[in-house]
Amino acid sequence: MRIRTLSVVPLTLAAVLSVAQTAPTASSEFPKQIPSFDLTAIDKTADPCVDFYQYSCGNWMKNNPIPPDKSRWGRFNELDEHNLYILRDLLEKAEGPGQHSAIETKVGDYYAACMDTATVEKKGTAPLQPEMARIAAIKSKQEIIPQVAYMHRSGIPALFSFYPMPDMHDSGLTIANLDQGGITLPDRDYYIKDDAKAVETRQRYVEHAQKMFELAGDKPDVAAAEAKTVLTVETGLAKASMDRTERRDPKKRDHMMRATAIAETAPNFELIQYFSENGSPKFTSLNVGNPEFFKTVNEQISSVPLEDWKTYLRWRTLDGYAPVMTEAFVDEDFQFNRKYMAGQKEIELRWKRCVRSTDRNIGMALGELYVDKVFGPDCKARTVKMVRAIEGAMRTDIGQLPWMSDTTKQQAYAKLAAIVNNIGYPDKWRDYSTVVIQRDDYAGNAMRAAAFETKRQYNKIQKPTDRKDWSMTPPTVNAYYRPPMNDINFPAGILQPPFYSQQLDDAVNYGGIGVVIGHELTHGFDDQGRKYDAVGNLKDWWTPEDGKAFEERASCTEKEYSSFVAVKDDKGEVHLNGKLTLGENTADNGGLKLAYMALMNIIGDTQVRPIDGYTAPQRLFLAYGQIWCQNVTDQQARVLAITDPHSPGRWRVNGAVQNSAAFRQAFGCKAGQPMVREPACRVW
Repeated sequence: MRIRTLSVVPLTLAAVLSVAQTAPTASSEFPKQIPSFDLTAIDKTADPCVDFYQYSCGNWMKNNPIPPDKSRWGRFNELDEHNLYILRDLLEKAEGPGQHSAIETKVGDYYAACMDTATVEKKGTAPLQPEMARIAAIKSKQEIIPQVAYMHRSGIPALFSFYPMPDMHDSGLTIANLDQGGITLPDRDYYIKDDAKAVETRQRYVEHAQKMFELAGDKPDVAAAEAKTVLTVETGLAKASMDRTERRDPKKRDHMMRATAIAETAPNFELIQYFSENGSPKFTSLNVGNPEFFKTVNEQISSVPLEDWKTYLRWRTLDGYAPVMTEAFVDEDFQFNRKYMAGQKEIELRWKRCVRSTDRNIGMALGELYVDKVFGPDCKARTVKMVRAIEGAMRTDIGQLPWMSDTTKQQAYAKLAAIVNNIGYPDKWRDYSTVVIQRDDYAGNAMRAAAFETKRQYNKIQKPTDRKDWSMTPPTVNAYYRPPMNDINFPAGILQPPFYSQQLDDAVNYGGIGVVIGHELTHGFDDQGRKYDAVGNLKDWWTPEDGKAFEERASCTEKEYSSFVAVKDDKGEVHLNGKLTLGENTADNGGLKLAYMALMNIIGDTQVRPIDGYTAPQRLFLAYGQIWCQNVTDQQARVLAITDPHSPGRWRVNGAVQNSAAFRQAFGCKAGQPMVREPACRVW
């Protein structure tokens, strides 16, 4: 099922891996090991001082076109692909004959049910029928909210969102959070903008919804009218929603209210009834991320006819179930969400989708098997050592800042010292014993797993915050920082080539995983992370003068990245959103600087000979450049320019190195060359 993540949204290193239907190559052959430092990727016809990304990745981009079942292909995807094969081997052994542990049986049965296409096809639309019958039985608007509560318990998003989060002012307590939601397209702007691409997307969306309704059994004329109704209802929700750039500021989402107060503000939501029926513990107060959304949509609930709301709820159910239904549903879902929206030519192989589905729905069980195979104690110890080295560099960097007062520096030191490092996998594995998995019920397995996760998340409400609960599974190729937790998290999936290799020199490792570590540390001090204190509370620990100095430097970075073009095609030119990407860009610049400082601390006065013709600093910068080698379709680039807080690979590399005095020195770049920005934008 396509379910919503309920936990606190982390600040991630990379949003490069789609969760629904993506994977490269049509071959079942296990891919070769990924090189951490690839001399063949370098385009030596390019000048590193003119375009360092082209120099680092030019030949890689030429020799690695986007596979037909991908919308983007890069070094992260290469590693993700490699992990897929490891996970498939684990799952095929777990589903096969012989004695298996409880965990192996659980993940093996889930994978087997997903791979059993004959049974999925035989069941047809049967998994949908009880859900559609519930909605059809609604007789009054007073029954809308109970249905929404039921859908939320099942992991199907509709109308608004509800999830746990640490109290912004008392992070030791997890509270309920009520917020905007309910739209299907990637962002509110798709509903309200009038440019040619937005208009075209809405038309294609209506056509897609009509086809889905037809697959569910509706006649074409009825389905066509229903699809238009869906767009109308969701447009109302979109217009009431806050812009995603504005939402980056936690202060804009900080509205602690009594439950009775928000219920009185938006009486048509029947929120007291919703809270009592959605399966969450009792509470009297909660945070409301966007109170205006509920005030505005309150009127929409009243004005929109009941049958239109029922149509909308049927659509959200259809859309949620589509990935686990018959081939016809899966294909139509792919045609719109991946082929049209992202430019992906082919759907991935079934086994890859089933591996991803297992990881997505019972991933901590699968992750336990993965860690046993690929991530030993020595890997964890080496990573911890590097984290401490990067933290030492950050402490030095804070001490050297000429624009920050000693008063603020002491607070920064305290926050840095308090950061919790979670490496590889959680201290305690998740217990899935209550999740019923049957080898002949793929849709039911996904539904029950989603309901389990929803209940697990809701049960955090009104309890001490679990700072050791992970937001990503161990095989995930990513890393993240959580401001309310003040922690950095590195799943085992990313702690391998091309990010780290025991066989390579420190320069390459610090240019890869070292920058990743520095990136996540810097998130604690980026334009939004800096608003949280050492324990994760939303608290201003800056002097007014230092806060102003920070904002001036952040503004430079914002303007710099806003000048970069994300995509230019026959639909026009789209620039990066410097405000939306500011946190990630700050982290990229800071992470690169910290990794370089840590490497220099290791080298000290030792004379390090060049390797492959490159000095240690040059190898660090090349390793950094190469982890962002990628190709992306124009369609996907457009979506990401609107929705992704990360810059594209080219600008993650060139944007950071052109601000780096160390890069300028390493490659002998001269003033006036493109990779020498004057004045350089530097926060950390």
